[in-house]
Amino acid sequence: MIGKEHQYATQITWTGNRGEGTSGYRVYERSYDLSAEGKPTIRGSADATFRGEAAKWNPEDMLLAALSSCHMLSYLHCCTDAGIVVLEYTDSATGTMELSENGAGHFTRVTLHPHVTIADTSDAALAEELHHKAHELCFIANSVNFPVLCEARTAHRATAQTV
Repeated sequence: MIGKEHQYATQITWTGNRGEGTSGYRVYERSYDLSAEGKPTIRGSADATFRGEAAKWNPEDMLLAALSSCHMLSYLHCCTDAGIVVLEYTDSATGTMELSENGAGHFTRVTLHPHVTIADTSDAALAEELHHKAHELCFIANSVNFPVLCEARTAHRATAQTV
């Protein structure tokens, strides 16, 4: 696997033509379908701020979800290798995006807030430390040009005590 390229393919289809195409800024929907072979279709849109549909996934949501899930998968791998038994893992990622005068935008930071429950026989200090290693290994975090911070909380199952 090292040194080997991995290829990915997705397809996006704009579904927001109301019959007039993009003849005016307010005439079309920002809706689209995102698909990949063998996977369920994701119905997406722009963020509601940008005339999209709030109930659909937007690119900004998906970027946060990609960072959060990549960190989680890297972390679970690190814990398994270290003998840390993870019983539960949740994350509430937050991100800040800044708009420029010209309408362009960029993320300035993302913060992951993983809450991990480990077996009471696991090492809580090591479990906390492994978030740093997971960050170093995360494919998506290594691909973005803004800080991805991690504010983790770890609890033991037996005591439900946060460390």
